[in-house]
Amino acid sequence: MGATEVPRPDKAAAMRERTDATRAGIVPGLVAQDRARAGWGAHAAFSPLTVVCGLALVILLIDLALAVTRSGAPAGSTPLLSVPPLVDVLLLGGVGGVALVARVRARDAFVRARAARLSTAEDAELLLQIIDNTSAVIYLRDLDGRFLLINRMFEQLFGISRQEIVGLDDFDVFPAETAEQFRANDLRALANDAPFQIEETVPHRDGPHTYVTVKYPIDDHTGRPCAICGISTDITELKRMQEHAQQLTADLEARVAKRTAELEASTRELDAFAYSVSHDLRAPLRALAGFSELLMEDYGGKLDPTGEDYLRRVVGAAKRMSRLIDDLLLLSQATRAELAWRPVDLTALAYRTVADLEAADPARAGQTEVEIQHGLRAAGDTVQLGLVLQNLISNAWKYTAKTERPRIQVGAEPGPDGDAAVYFVRDNGVGFDMRYAEKLFVPFQRLHSGTEFAGSGIGLAIVGRVISRHGGRIWAESSPGQGAVFRFELPRRRPGSEAAESARHAEPADRDGGDGS
Repeated sequence: MGATEVPRPDKAAAMRERTDATRAGIVPGLVAQDRARAGWGAHAAFSPLTVVCGLALVILLIDLALAVTRSGAPAGSTPLLSVPPLVDVLLLGGVGGVALVARVRARDAFVRARAARLSTAEDAELLLQIIDNTSAVIYLRDLDGRFLLINRMFEQLFGISRQEIVGLDDFDVFPAETAEQFRANDLRALANDAPFQIEETVPHRDGPHTYVTVKYPIDDHTGRPCAICGISTDITELKRMQEHAQQLTADLEARVAKRTAELEASTRELDAFAYSVSHDLRAPLRALAGFSELLMEDYGGKLDPTGEDYLRRVVGAAKRMSRLIDDLLLLSQATRAELAWRPVDLTALAYRTVADLEAADPARAGQTEVEIQHGLRAAGDTVQLGLVLQNLISNAWKYTAKTERPRIQVGAEPGPDGDAAVYFVRDNGVGFDMRYAEKLFVPFQRLHSGTEFAGSGIGLAIVGRVISRHGGRIWAESSPGQGAVFRFELPRRRPGSEAAESARHAEPADRDGGDGS
């Protein structure tokens, strides 16, 4: 609020005169003290009881004097009261004592009243000091909306003193629209007969300011409202910061929406590329492998050993390229496919993977000891978590091929966080050097040569992507020749969901669990 030019209407003096009584009621000590100073002696000397006692003393003295002057000596009875003179004397003493006591009491009552008035004036001055030293705008208006009192902050903001504003109303100080808003809020406070809070907008030199205002009625000694008090705090800077934060949020949401649209477009392009890879590259690879095999079958006898070796290499390279394309497509799907969350039976998925490995390599079926823990449950996408177990168990199967007594374990162990479960796949295979552990989950990064162990370097990258998309984490521990253990942590419920279905209600997969194979 700026220092608004305040009109000085001719009716101001008349209004001030009319509000004197109200001001006296609000700050009684300031008026009562002035009035008391002029007449305190009269009040003390001429109280009703003192006047009565004085009249009685005069009558008794006159009666006694007449009795003495008439006969020269006291008579048997006085002429006015017809009582013995001795009675008059006694009455004089009694009335005089009563008059003295009344005078003392009156003076004492006056002294106490004067002290109370002085205390009221001091309280009023203390109140003014309190409201003048606050940063809030404080004002007091009568029921008709005329100002009775304002604090110093009000004076500074509006450029009007508390002496000048007495008797004026909001329409004399503010623009009509603002004044109507203030008056409506005053009437609302009176109607509610209780404090209420509202935001009010007031013009300033630097633009509109917003205030949080608490208004409440003030009752007189009879319990009826006699004035309205308002306390207003400037929250303009807070509102501006809120608006700025909202604008930043809106800008951020717009940028996120734009980035999301760009990512969706990029995803569509990647999908198109993956489709092209899976269809356009497979056909030439199939032709290359097929014709190479035909050459070996139909013309193998006409080739020398070197030529046959070249053809075998061409067929092997074509098959490796086909497997690499399959792995790349799996990696793409693991990155972009939508996750269908549901309870998952990891035990059944592990048994299924082991059965597939044994079917592909029957010679190792009876040689490899496999332990799979019962009751392994998780929450997530069944297909994606199946890829995790398939790659981890296949790796353990592959890297224990040269071990004398190969052993593979699949299980779970208590995690550090009650909201997550830790699963593991352990083997006693060739292991690896932990110095290169950061390469494990990077595509095409292999810790063993292709001549020792076949592979494309994509499997563990798929595992890392799947676990990350489920809100979990994966890590490995190993040493050369001592085997390896891969641990992965999965949340017990879908990230961002307050209540996911419990994993312990998982439906089993195609195969029931067993002790091992």
